[in-house]
Amino acid sequence: SFFSFSLKKSSAELKKILANGQMNEQDIRYRDILGHGNGGTVYKAFHVRSGKILAVKVIPLDITLELQKQIMSELEILYKCDSSYIIGFYGAFFVENRISLCTEFMDGGSLDVYRKIPEHVLGRIAVAVVKGLTYLWSLKILHRDVKPSNMLVNTRGQVKLCDFGVSTQLVNSIAKTYVGTNAYMAPERISGEQYGIHSDVWSLGISFMEVGTLILFPLSLPLQPLQLLQCIVDEESPVLPAGEFSEPFVHFITQCMKKQPKERPAPEDLMGHPFVVQYNDGNAEVVSMWVCRMLEERRSVPAPP
Repeated sequence: SFFSFSLKKSSAELKKILANGQMNEQDIRYRDILGHGNGGTVYKAFHVRSGKILAVKVIPLDITLELQKQIMSELEILYKCDSSYIIGFYGAFFVENRISLCTEFMDGGSLDVYRKIPEHVLGRIAVAVVKGLTYLWSLKILHRDVKPSNMLVNTRGQVKLCDFGVSTQLVNSIAKTYVGTNAYMAPERISGEQYGIHSDVWSLGISFMEVGTLILFPLSLPLQPLQLLQCIVDEESPVLPAGEFSEPFVHFITQCMKKQPKERPAPEDLMGHPFVVQYNDGNAEVVSMWVCRMLEERRSVPAPP
């Protein structure tokens, strides 16, 4: 099959990932389904030998060539990354006609299920996300699918990026392809122009605008995909509602969402932005308490009949 062929052809590194054998099907007990995405299903699972809870993404191999490439890309990136702001990777294995990727389980889930995150919490989350992106960029990796559902939190107050299926290693290419989630795409990307780090910055801005407010851009209209893309290209950038947020936060979002890529902050400017500096205090407890409280509230709401 293409897959085994591409494995032979691809880096020795990848063979090493699969051969390190720390993970195998026998040791894994699958529990709940956490979600679906990128051609696979993500399960919460228990690893018998270590006693760890994991998130395991199981991908059937009868998928398209395009998805197979994405998995290879994701595997290489997960293996390469060593940062406390990127989801931890434990290993991968083949079973019959599927591949399983084992990663750290984040008990707070992804940010897309939280709305109207208070600014003092959002600030600490933003610091972690900016650090995670800066780390990826330093490895010449574009995330290309920055959005709230790819930002994970846990009850220890940690925040990590995940889902690198469509990330591109910028070896010496400028990514021109149409992958990722439309609503978070930068205007230049939709127009088919060059995709660069600045396009990740746009997606960062729109993601934080969304989780800081209740507003989905573009204004929750049930737009058709093409209308949505048109809207991002043609309309003015969305702005935060007046009077609800601090000046530094408004400035941060406004800068990230400049229509011209070159006008958006470069990675090093993001870390120096007053909003990020203000909350770069290592205070994980703020996020931890908030995540715990939100999970508690969610548990106490009775399920609909």
